[in-house]
Parts: sequence; structure tokens; C-alpha cells
Amino acid sequence: MRITIAGAGIGGLATALSLHAAGFEDITVHEASHQIRPLGVGINLLPHAVRELTELGLAGRLAAIAVPTAELAYFNRYGQAIWSEPRGLAAGYRWPQYSVHRGALQMLLLDAVRERLGAHAVRADSRITGLRHDSDLLIGADGIHSGVRAALFPGEGAPPWNGLVLWRGTTFGEPFLTGRSMIMAGYGTQKFVAYPIGDGRQINWIAERPLGGEPPERGNWNRPADLAAVVGHFADWTFDWLNVPGMIAAAEAAYEYPMVDRDPLPHWSRDDVVLLGDAAHAMYPVGSNGASQAIIDARVLAHSLATTGGTAAYEEIRRPATTALQLANRQQGPEVVMRLAHERAPGGFDDIEQVVPLAERTAIAASYKRLAGFDPALLNGRASWSLR
Repeated sequence: MRITIAGAGIGGLATALSLHAAGFEDITVHEASHQIRPLGVGINLLPHAVRELTELGLAGRLAAIAVPTAELAYFNRYGQAIWSEPRGLAAGYRWPQYSVHRGALQMLLLDAVRERLGAHAVRADSRITGLRHDSDLLIGADGIHSGVRAALFPGEGAPPWNGLVLWRGTTFGEPFLTGRSMIMAGYGTQKFVAYPIGDGRQINWIAERPLGGEPPERGNWNRPADLAAVVGHFADWTFDWLNVPGMIAAAEAAYEYPMVDRDPLPHWSRDDVVLLGDAAHAMYPVGSNGASQAIIDARVLAHSLATTGGTAAYEEIRRPATTALQLANRQQGPEVVMRLAHERAPGGFDDIEQVVPLAERTAIAASYKRLAGFDPALLNGRASWSLR
């Protein structure tokens, strides 16, 4: 089978590696950019995605470029603790959770594809804009502005915007809390996220709030941000354990991005074409799931093609799961605990148990893990997608 992949992002490259591991050899990845460079800032890889990369033989390489996340903690806008939980191995998973620079992960996958499939398996400056191709299967892994998706669903238009804007940046600074903590502070419409990447001294951060008027370019992760304006929105967010405005002001780079996603689709495939990753199910960056879900897509698609010769099983497994996740992320996913704490105690609290009881917080966290596919017991116990 000859396979063409549109897009050399994390999803497209993970798909090429997954197909090769499943026994497919004639695979070509087409990337629209003139040059594939390590762009972007940090992302989180949840244990279910780390499992798939481990089973692809990439565990050592991944560990060398990533920080194993020790805990996830939520705070209100005054820095008061709402909820915290261990992550990765400390939470009972068989695989870690990692914080990593998106570009570094992409380059790791790119190197592995070229090693395993050949130097010419990935072609830059080669955009696929429609459904015409000279292979047996075209996989549209070309992101939120997918040309393949646009050809399958003409007239869909720009990604819908929810009125919020994200500013994403990296700052060299001192470790906070455990030194491997991922924190989220704020409430429903304004929050700040931070976690270490690289060698642990580089802090990746995300600031979020509403933006009036028309949004900046939708779906462009690399639009430079005005740091002074961002600092102004978080000027009094100085906690005992983290100086939010100081971290923003000291950023080495920052980018502006309107919070957009895509509406769920009625189907992902037609004839000899199938969608994957953000092209199939772009979702709000809530719950650290975008890249992780694309990696899982890749593994399930490869398994479906190798065992059934088609994509029906892939879509049957993945489309309902990611549709539910897209809709849950529109309702703030596990981050809803911050909104509840703000609504019930907007001026802060003395005892979080009187505001959002432990049973409620625990249920919210557990429900999202089950929905997103990384409940510890279910993930540890399920069969592998590997075939050999």
C-alpha cells in the first residue's frame, strides 16, 4: 500500500512511524513549510501518548529532551490552592507524563522518520491542497487549517473563536513548587499556566483572558505578542510562590493565539482519504490533550489499516472519543474547578473544602481522565496497539 501523509507536524510524523512499525514501507510525508524548524513553545504529553511513543522505541530520546511532570496543581487568582494531584509514574501509571518543547518533539519525530523510512520520506515545501494524490491512501494530518479537510467539507470557514486569547511564552527562571510542577491559576475566563521544559530552568507559560473586537489571525501559533500588554492584564498576580507578571515580562519569546477549535465532524473518511489530529478534531488547549490525541490517532489508524485493510475501525474508535473530548474542553474540562472556586468564593477562601469539597474535586479529575483515555487502571491494563 502506498500512503501519502499531508503534514509533518507531531500527528503526521507519529503516523509515519506508526505505519512503519505496523509493516508499511511506502510512506511519504508532505509538509507545506519551506523548511521544517523547531517552532512553538511547550506542550504536555500525557501518559497515554508517552506509552505510544515508548512502544515506538522512542522512550530514551524523549526522556532526554523532556521534564517528567511530578504534579498538576490548580490555584485561584490569589495563588490559593484548589486541587493538586501527582502525575505520571507518581500517580501509578506505567509511563511518565512529560513537559517538552513542541519543536524539540517534532524534530525528534522527524529524525526518527528519516532514519527508519529514509532521508527522502519527508518532503518540505510540498503542500497538499485537495484530494488528488497518487497513492492508495491520503491521510490529512495538516492541522487546524487542513487543506484536506477543506476539500472534504467545503464551505466550513474559519475556526470558531470563543472570545478568549492565549499568550504563550518561555522564560528562564527559578523552579517553583516541586521544580517539576504544572500549575494553573485563575478562573473561567482568565488564567495563567506554567511548567518547566528543557533542562527545567526554562519555564513555559500561557496567559489567557477575553479580547474585545476581532481576534488576531486564527490558527497561527507563531504571531508575536506584545509583552507589555500581557503584563498589564496580570499586574497584581504576584503569589508567595510565583511572580506571574515578572515571569511574563522576562520572556525570551511570546506568541498570541485566539482560542479556537473546530466543530465535530459527522465522518473523517471518504474513499481513499482520512483525517487525523487537529485536521479531524482540533480542540481547545484544555487538559493538555491536543498533541497526545494526535499520537493516539496515529497508532490506532496504523493498527486499523494493518488488521482490516481500511479506516473504518480507526474512525469507529477515535471519532466518538475525540468528539466527546472536544465538547468537554468547551466546558473547560478538568479546569472547571477553578471556575467553581471563583464563582463560589470570588474574593478567596480560608478553607477550600467549604467551597469545592474534596469529593467534587476528585470526581471532576477522575471523570476527565476516563473521558480522555488516561485513567490509570484502564490505561495500564488495556492491550497494546502494536502488532509486532
